[in-house]
Amino acid sequence: MAFTHTNARGQDYILHGKQVTLQNGREQQIFYFARSERPAEALAAVPEGYRVLESEQTGLPFLKKS
Repeated sequence: MAFTHTNARGQDYILHGKQVTLQNGREQQIFYFARSERPAEALAAVPEGYRVLESEQTGLPFLKKS
């Protein structure tokens, strides 16, 4: 089951993560929220050391290191 966050407006967002390669060739893990689930990238829980916050202007959730 994927981690879901409901924002103040009542919209559900699903947490995803994937490995990307940056222009300098370095690998980096990125996390993002999306309205629809992509099963290959959906995460079951918030990664350790992160917390979920929400933009006051747009209502979009994002992760921030604790």
